[in-house]
Amino acid sequence: MSASDPPPTRDHPEYVGAVYGSLLAASVVAGSAADGTPTSPGDLVVVLISTGVVFWIAHLYVQVVGRGAPLTWPRLREAGRQEWPLAQAAFPPAIAAALASALGMSDAVASWAALAVAVAGQVTWAVGAAVRTRSSTSVVVLSGLANLVLGLAIVLLKTLVAAH
Repeated sequence: MSASDPPPTRDHPEYVGAVYGSLLAASVVAGSAADGTPTSPGDLVVVLISTGVVFWIAHLYVQVVGRGAPLTWPRLREAGRQEWPLAQAAFPPAIAAALASALGMSDAVASWAALAVAVAGQVTWAVGAAVRTRSSTSVVVLSGLANLVLGLAIVLLKTLVAAH
């Protein structure tokens, strides 16, 4: 690899983790109202943050213990830092839900705001990763569109669940 080659994406786990974490957050929001009743924003915030942290811990386990390497504090700290964007991606949708509630909006509006922020984050991180790796314009656009389609699939699922 020459000095002008883009760094491989695996060297930038913040993008991978943030895209995955945003998709996870969108899925949590969509699944939080399985009975068709919107979850209260407070409960949604707790579920979003706790799910992000649990998945962060799971990824941390895989990075440290699952690879057969000795468990050391430096290795644990480094893996925790690398995987943190997965959990961190839950914060913007949680903030959106809390803010919508604080502004007096309904639980349904707070839920949709959280979902919109999660999908927007997913698309933004995917495009950022493609730009960071100096991908062609077509790959940047394709990355954004692919993640938008994934996000819209979750929106569709939430709509179908809410209709029942």
